Amino acid sequence: MHESENYSTKEPTVMSNQANIQNNQQELEKLGREGSLPIAEKSVIVSAGTGAASWPAKVKSLSSYNVYNVCLVEINEAGFVPSEIGQNMQAYNLAESFITTGSLAVGTYVMVAKVGEKNIFYASV
Repeated sequence: MHESENYSTKEPTVMSNQANIQNNQQELEKLGREGSLPIAEKSVIVSAGTGAASWPAKVKSLSSYNVYNVCLVEINEAGFVPSEIGQNMQAYNLAESFITTGSLAVGTYVMVAKVGEKNIFYASV
């Protein structure tokens, strides 16, 4: 009878731990969707050993719709304008509609990220 008593006393503890884990997971999901502060923060989740490829760039021209020609820049010391490096490439501005002509000003500095096969950035106009 001692075995059944031990089992019955452990069962509520195990169920309580499972409920706590489930509540914690739900709270993390809620924070991930809403955030804990009024500031909208975005993040990229990557697997171990990898990283999110992102770099500063300057908008050179509008290609079409929300696609822009951008050039990578190197950030210099404070007080100096960033230097353009490399060749132009195309990147999508996710802040603009995919079906209308974009209106982001030429010369705007943005952070471009490589996601899958596409280069993207988010710059509101």
